[in-house]
Amino acid sequence: MLKKTLSFVLVSVLMLTLCGCNTPKEGYVYYLNFKPEADAAWQELAKEYTELTGIQVKVVTAASNNYDDTLGAQLNKSFCPTLFICSNAQGLENLGDYPYDLKDTALADRLESYDYCLWGENGELYGMGFCYEAFGIITNKALLEQAGYCIEDIKNFNDLKTVAEDIHLRSEELGFDAFTSSGLDPSSSWRFSGHLSNMPLYYELRETGLNTQPSEITGNRLDLYKNIWDLYINNSGTSKTSLSSSTGNMAEEEFGTGKAVFFQNGTWEYSALTDPDKYGLSPEDLTMIPIYCGGEGEENNALCCGTENYWVINSKASKESIDATLDFLMWVVTSDEGRTMLSTEFGVTPFKNSIPTDNVFFMAEKTYEDQNKHPVPWVFCMTPNPDIWRGGVTSTLAEYSAGIGTWEAVENSFVSGWRFQYRLEHGTL
Repeated sequence: MLKKTLSFVLVSVLMLTLCGCNTPKEGYVYYLNFKPEADAAWQELAKEYTELTGIQVKVVTAASNNYDDTLGAQLNKSFCPTLFICSNAQGLENLGDYPYDLKDTALADRLESYDYCLWGENGELYGMGFCYEAFGIITNKALLEQAGYCIEDIKNFNDLKTVAEDIHLRSEELGFDAFTSSGLDPSSSWRFSGHLSNMPLYYELRETGLNTQPSEITGNRLDLYKNIWDLYINNSGTSKTSLSSSTGNMAEEEFGTGKAVFFQNGTWEYSALTDPDKYGLSPEDLTMIPIYCGGEGEENNALCCGTENYWVINSKASKESIDATLDFLMWVVTSDEGRTMLSTEFGVTPFKNSIPTDNVFFMAEKTYEDQNKHPVPWVFCMTPNPDIWRGGVTSTLAEYSAGIGTWEAVENSFVSGWRFQYRLEHGTL
């Protein structure tokens, strides 16, 4: 979500000249990718399309937790992104008149559902969600069974705590631990300052009945956040003092090589974990369980489901580049090459004739829903100035975990940080 600051407003005024007039006359595609784990797949697809059509397709992947800054910088160039990502409705508002209306395009006609869209005030289709994702606690069922347990033994936080603490206690004899490292390096911290924060926010907002971004939060369910965070860091083979330098790749490798039973992450990890050239885990050994943290009625929760991946086309690009970008996306959602990539990397997509996914994490979510359990919505997407707010949470989490900070400081980063960033974002300071 782009930060609504005076500098960005000034940049947007300049862009009519920079992005509209100084770009090459021939059309091109420049996609600023949001998801680092999908970079290789997008690069390969871009190469195939360029070889097929001769149209230049450039894919640049922003570093973790740095998308907004990268987008702002790249938009302020003559060769600017023609396609980028918006995370939510607030982000769309902050983009001003950058988004191109997709409503009457052939691309929009390919949608099977409009539930994945961001709309303008007058019915403009400005953001098109291209994937539906879920996150929770990825579980190695084979290791769990080696420890003497099965998935059916875990139905709430108390169950998870009992199993995890027992595995950790016996980790030396078992040869594996309960949880992967809860890394707070930028490549990993989003899993906790973003995704894990969804749990206390969900329970608080469920009580107040809010479904839009609140100007303030009370933090009255941060006890749930502490429950699950303490469980993670106290039942892992990674020292709590080293979390600031522990990366996302480290956690993935720990799980992929059988060093831990549980790994908080999402459906997007399926491709890497089952890739025979990488970890080669058997799909039959994998599933995903909800993030149990002690909330009321959590036995009836499914996974955390939603999306923060909406395609937005830059209205200030040249007409030739807008057309080239629309053509590229049409090829992505209709060709065998594109549909295969979307299914493999992202699982469920909202386009007609999508290739059904074999991602067992999505299958786990369907099983939960068939049992009348309800998905937990992605309320973390409401976070104001998310990169900055999450940075404050990450910093205090690291200090608390290392024993040099307090939990009260973590709570303050949530509550006071939210209030300040909301006012900064909305210009009410």
